[in-house]
Formats: sequence, structure tokens, C-alpha cells
Amino acid sequence: MLQEARKLLKRVYGFDSFRQGQEDIIAAITGGSDTLAILPTGGGKSVCYQIPAMMLAGTTIVVSPLISLMKDQVDALRRVGVPAAFLNSSLGAGEYREVLRAALNGEYKLLYVAPERLDGSMFGELSERMRIPLIAIDEAHCVSQWGHDFRPSYRQLANWIGRMDDRPLVAAFTATATPEVAEDISGMLGLRQPSVFINGFARENLSLSVVTGTDKKRFLTRFLQERPDQSGIIYAATRKETEAVHEELLRQGIPAGKYHGGLGDAERADAQEKFRFDETRVMVATNAFGMGIDKPNVRFVLHWQMPGDLESYYQEAGRAGRDGEESECLLLFEPQDVQIQRFLIEQGAGDEGRKSVQLSKLYSMMNFARTERCLQQFIVDYFGEKGVQPCGKCGNCLDKSERLDMTSEAQKALSCVGRMKGRFGVTMAAKVLKGSRDKKILQFGLDRLSTYGLMKEWPEREISDWLYWLVAEGYLRMSEGQYPTVSLTAEALPVLEGSKTVVRRKSTSVRRAAAAGGEASPLFEALRQWRKETAAREGVPPFMLFFDATLRELAAAAPSTRDELLRVKGIGAAKADKYGDALLAITGGQEASGDSAEPNLFSSLDSASAAKSSGRADGSGSGRGESGSHLATYEMFQAGGEVADIAAERGISRVTAENHLMRCADEGMELDWSRIIPDEQEPLILEAVERLGSDKLRPLKDALPPEVDYFAIHGVLRKHGIRQG
Repeated sequence: MLQEARKLLKRVYGFDSFRQGQEDIIAAITGGSDTLAILPTGGGKSVCYQIPAMMLAGTTIVVSPLISLMKDQVDALRRVGVPAAFLNSSLGAGEYREVLRAALNGEYKLLYVAPERLDGSMFGELSERMRIPLIAIDEAHCVSQWGHDFRPSYRQLANWIGRMDDRPLVAAFTATATPEVAEDISGMLGLRQPSVFINGFARENLSLSVVTGTDKKRFLTRFLQERPDQSGIIYAATRKETEAVHEELLRQGIPAGKYHGGLGDAERADAQEKFRFDETRVMVATNAFGMGIDKPNVRFVLHWQMPGDLESYYQEAGRAGRDGEESECLLLFEPQDVQIQRFLIEQGAGDEGRKSVQLSKLYSMMNFARTERCLQQFIVDYFGEKGVQPCGKCGNCLDKSERLDMTSEAQKALSCVGRMKGRFGVTMAAKVLKGSRDKKILQFGLDRLSTYGLMKEWPEREISDWLYWLVAEGYLRMSEGQYPTVSLTAEALPVLEGSKTVVRRKSTSVRRAAAAGGEASPLFEALRQWRKETAAREGVPPFMLFFDATLRELAAAAPSTRDELLRVKGIGAAKADKYGDALLAITGGQEASGDSAEPNLFSSLDSASAAKSSGRADGSGSGRGESGSHLATYEMFQAGGEVADIAAERGISRVTAENHLMRCADEGMELDWSRIIPDEQEPLILEAVERLGSDKLRPLKDALPPEVDYFAIHGVLRKHGIRQG
């Protein structure tokens, strides 16, 4: 089974090896075990159910609340030859019926379905008429009331699955689950003795930072000026702030979009598409944006305000660097952010129990914003993963600012909280330390405490901030609920006894993460330009063709044969078939003959050839240099050599040799067309050209028998003087 999975990984996705944990998850599913997999955002969850779906007989149902992600994944699967479709509210009635008909006929390997679409009758029809080997539930934390994004529609899944006559395997996936949520997922979905995988929450390519006490607008201006070509997301807590930041970016001349719940469906969809297609560089959004955005080249995520919980923060921050390259995640924190989030929770839907859970999560988020521990370590510890070493690259790990001895101030604050016996919150403790004459202080007799007024020279707001910092560092704890009280932890005792010092850094700063891949080479830029043009013609986002990391590896490896091309990470057989000719034409410094999905339209080839010839020798073995390389191929062909033999002798790919001959034909040299175009194929090609036109070769290739190759099609076009495009 695993050998087959590895072959699929290479053929479909172009990767030689699985990421950490993926192989074990796939082995569990294909071995017949219900599975719960917790992987970080960008950790490759989709591969863990897509590969089993390809291996198992029948149609795998993928339950996902993320409409845009469904579309991205279905498009990507179709492009590599895997039949897939989705059912959600974005489809018209006719489209919906057609997809459902094809699904019931077993025409797909994967069918993505929104949970809201899976009512009892729909689920019953699918389960009765389809062979379903596996149900994969994405964003499975939505089933848990203890999760940050509880959705009642998920609660029905277990009932429907349990009623199936032939219950399939069930695999649940999430990126953000504490141990309590993971246990709840397993129980609520009725998983049967599941194999559980927790695949490390640390994202090694992300550099986390928290910035406080700064002019946000000035910081943002400088930050974006230092990253003129990077794509990023700025998250704000409210629609009002989203509009304000978006307006500021436009004023600065930065191409930016906006996304929040107050915009119309069409406006939101347009903003999202422009961002995915790299037409806008920065997206400013509330948390309404992005759960299903699979855009891999987001280089930074900046939180303009603190989100309401660590799950949301890490999920949103995790949209940076999904291609595995170095990326930055910054939180601009101000104490009033906490009040904004409290207001949103109190005004939101949900009963008091749910709000109590949300408030508890808010306090954990607040502790993250104030801690001086390694930020990555803080997060993975929150999600229940112990023993992770400091990352060495977050803002806290890199901060070398002055440390102040705050032991005396800590003793005053801790002593005050201890004397209040855990009956009051931070606000009341701050008032006692300030020496406030607030009526509640007098009513409860707190002015008679020995710690009353010990920090009267401090502003009350700074005392509150100091107390919250002590919470974040583990000296104090806050109770759960809407009105949390504060009390001492065991860590406070050594400080009060004088056996432990407390130090706090003087300021907070941000260190820029290392640039991904360094300075771009001319060949990389040529490949990126080709990708942009090809994606535009195909009507898909550029990343749907190849990630930046793949283009960068292509530029470094400069393959000249198909075998070399297939050794590049991210290029599988399907993409090599579709784009290999064009890529080899660029990396090999040759002119493209058009043997690709969209031929003879590469305006970047001249610059690519120049970049190539300046960076390495000709490599053809002819000694002629690039300008005469095609003539050497022509002479060998005219002497009776077969194209495959010529390519092997010259150390070039067969496609490049074919391109050489087409170039010679374009330059008026005579060719024996009977050696290029089989007699029986010529009339078929001419008929297809008359019926479909010659603007694009892919429709011609698809309409002709499989044995008709692009070389013959090009030959017919040139022999008969038919213009392409």
C-alpha cells in the first residue's frame, strides 16, 4: 500500500517523499482504521486523504466548510488528472444537478460537500447509491463546542454516518485542537478506536513577533516599504478598522483589497480572486476572510489587532508560508485590543457556557501577546505539545534589548494579589496598588490592606498591564468565566521569598525574517513571467501551476531533459506532460515549439535564454553556442538521424530536438515531412484544425487519437502554412 502511495505522490504531486507524519496517517487510513489527524496549517492535510481516495475503490466524500478551498483543491486535482467535484452554494441549480448525477454514477474519486448541504435526505441518497470507502472531515474542530469555530451543522455528521448500512472509514482533520478539543472531536464524530496523530504544531519557516507601543500606521508604512514585492494579509478585528487600514494603503499607492462581512457577495468574491491571482498584493480583512485560502506565496501575515483566541491567531498566521519558504507573522498589540475582543464575545451568539469558553481562550491569547517566552514554544505548549525547544527566530528569541530587574515591583503586585485571596480581578488589584478611592475598594475594605497604594506612582493602566504580564509569565493565574479573578501560582512563592528574580525586557522590537531564497535570478524571473502569462490564459491563479519554491529549484537546476525535469520537487508526470516542453525551452535556452498546454506565446523566452547562456555553457555538445544549436540538429536529421537518437547524441531532450527542427522550418529550411507526420495522421489533424481552429494546440491534441503527438501537429501546421494564434 505505502509503495503505491509513494508512486502516487511522485506521479500526481511531483514530490519524492512525504512530509513528517503524512505517511503514517495514510497507512492508518488505507489499513482500515478511523483516524484523527492534527497537523499545523500548511502541514499537508489534503494529501493525507486525497491519496487514500485515489487508492480506495469508490468515491471519497470530503466534508469541508471552506467553499474557496474546495474550488482550489478540485481545480488542482483535475489539472493532474484526478476526477473530482464539489457540491456547495456556489453552484447554480443546473450545475448542482449535473455534479450530483455524475457523483451517483461514480464518476469522481473525490466529492467535496459543504456540511450544510448534507441534510438527512441528501446523505441518505449518497450513501445508498454510491460506493463510499472513506469520509474525510476537514476542519473537524468545528464539531466541538470547546473549539474556536463551533458549527452546529457538524453535529449532524455522526448521526448520519452511524445510520449508514455499510459504514465507511472516517478520518477527521484539523490544524487547531487542544487536547480537550481532540477528545471531543473523537467522541462527537463517533470515531471507532481511531488512530490519533499529532504532527507537531511548530512551523519552522514562520518567524513570529509581537510588537507593542508603536505608531501602527508608521510601522505599517515602513514594513511594506521594506517588502515591495511580497504578498501578505493584514487582519483587523472589526469592519471599521479593516476599511480604515485599506484606505490608508490605497493612499500610499499600495495595491490592496479588502474583505469583511459587510461587503456584498460579488465584491468579496472579486477581492478574493484578485488576491489569489496576484493582482492585489495585500489583503486587509476581518477573520471572515481566509479559512479556505490556499495561496502558498503569502510572505507575511500582520494582525493589526489581537484576535480573540490562539486557535484563530495561529490558523490565520499559518496562511503565511504555505509553500514552506521563510515568512513572517506579526501581531501589533495594544491593551485595548482585549476590550474589543471582550465586547465582540459578549455581543456574539451563544449561551453563557460558550461565552465563558471564549473568554478563557481570550485570556490565553492575551498571555501570548505579553509573554517573553519563545512565541513558537508558547503556542505548541498551549496545544498540548511539550518539550519543544525555543525556535531561535521569533521576536522574543531574537530580542537583545536591555533587561530590567523588576523583582521589587513583582513582589508588591504578587503580595497584593495574595492578600486579596483570589476573590477579585486584575482591575481591582490594580486599583488597590494605585491607592484608588473607588467606592468598591472602600466598600470591600481593600483600602485597609498593607499593599494599598504600594505602586501609587504608576498609572493605573500600567499597573494592570504589569499584572497581566505576570499572568503571562505564569506567576499569576486567572479563573475562567465572564468575570475572572486572579490568584497566585506556585511560581510566585520563590519571588515573594526573595529566592528568584524577575526580569522584564525594556522594549519590544521585530526582526525581519530572512528573505526566502535570496535575490531572484534572471532565470527565476523568466519562469515566473511564463507562469503568470500561462496562468492568465488558463484562467487560474499562478500558484496553481507551480509554487515559487518549484520555480526557484527549476532555475537552480536548469534541467534540459524530461528526466531532469521530473527530479525537481513539485513536478509530477501530469505537469511534466502539460508544461514540460515550455519549461525545458526556458531552462534549456531554446525556443518553444509550442508543445505545451499553451504554446508559442512565451514573451519571456528571450530574457530566459539570455539568462541561461550567461549563467552556463551551451550544454549541447555542438560547440556552436545557442544561436547555432538548432542547425546542428538539422544537419544530423538531414543526414538520416532519428530525432530520439539525435537528442541522445547531443545530450538534449527529444522535445528540444523537435523544437530545433520546427525552428528550422520557420527559417525556410526544407524538411522531409513524411518523417515527421505519419501519412494516416495528416488528414485527421487537418480536419481537427478546420473544426477547432489553430489558436491553441491543447484542444487539437485532446480531439485527436492518443498516438498523434504535438510534433506531428506542429509539422502539419508548418507544412500547410497554417498560422497559429
